[in-house]
Amino acid sequence: MAKTDQNYLLRQVPFVVGGLGGLLLLINRLLTPQLTDYQARSDALGVLLSAVLILTGLLWQQVQSRSPEAVDLIGEQGFVLSSGLDQELKTELAWASHLLLTNTATRSLVVWYQGKVLLRRGVLGVNPQVKPGAILSRVMAKQKPVYLVALALYPGKIEFDYLPENTQGVICQPLGNQGVLILGANAPRSYTKQDENWIEGIADKLANTLSRHEVECC
Repeated sequence: MAKTDQNYLLRQVPFVVGGLGGLLLLINRLLTPQLTDYQARSDALGVLLSAVLILTGLLWQQVQSRSPEAVDLIGEQGFVLSSGLDQELKTELAWASHLLLTNTATRSLVVWYQGKVLLRRGVLGVNPQVKPGAILSRVMAKQKPVYLVALALYPGKIEFDYLPENTQGVICQPLGNQGVLILGANAPRSYTKQDENWIEGIADKLANTLSRHEVECC
């Protein structure tokens, strides 16, 4: 559910005041048997002020930012670690995933490294396997993250079948040139620039740990 707009009533004030003012001016004009120059000037000024108030209300409606619409992701909550990982790597993966799930818009998370899914956490998709498509391949090749702000709008969304089917936004963060940290959100355009920086920092630390455990884990 989207967050309640706390300023909704405030943004209606110009409409109400402007409309009420215009209505009172009209009633006053209809009830006046003889119009004087003084009243005509007053009415003109009143109509102008009412129009300005209504225009202000329209502008407030346009510039008011709206919270992105969030959904309940389809799937079961889970925490799945690959077998054969040593304790230090398990702790690192658990720590990193917990921070991302509790401090960003992330609701589903996958760590894929050297052809193997090391971690799935949060709301789990039906498919437990990751088959890299064009997007993941580009992320690893160029060593730059990709942020799909509204996943439903991208034809490449079909490669993310390991995430919940109604995932709204995805960040693919490289883990060196050997893997990708894949984050799924339950609302489009939900990651801020600060979130992206936070994710990049955690991914760099995770990539460093994974590189030191390459033989053991893969």
